[in-house]
Amino acid sequence: MKEGVYVSLERKNKNRIAVKSKWKTEPMPEENTTFELNRIFTEEQMEALMKGNIPKQMEDKWFLYYEDGKLYAHRSWTGICVYIIEFNNDTNVHKVTANRNPEEYRVTDIDEDIEHLNRLLDWWVQPQYDFYNEWLSETLITIKKQNEDTKS
Repeated sequence: MKEGVYVSLERKNKNRIAVKSKWKTEPMPEENTTFELNRIFTEEQMEALMKGNIPKQMEDKWFLYYEDGKLYAHRSWTGICVYIIEFNNDTNVHKVTANRNPEEYRVTDIDEDIEHLNRLLDWWVQPQYDFYNEWLSETLITIKKQNEDTKS
């Protein structure tokens, strides 16, 4: 994307749906890590992310809001901040901060984070975020992982 596209989209979406004050949110803990996410976002996908997500049902696990060039991803029930994605206007390399507090988030591997975050982003960039199928997919992956862990 060309320089300034995210900024101009942010102005265009002043009336976006999700803002921090609409949901319980906790700050990113000091126990965190950062990594780079290589991903191309279309203008339509950025618009979907900038609108965020306000959970409407219990199965919807994520509250998302966009502020100052960053997408904040919080667990809907607890308000725990799991990811902050800082979008880069100049490249397709975006800075991600991931929670590493073991009491809040169990993932400790950056490759696993990248896989998980890309899967979530695939859901979140849809014009109509399908939280139910995302929930089913995430639940199935968790069950498979637990089965693999018990076999080890």
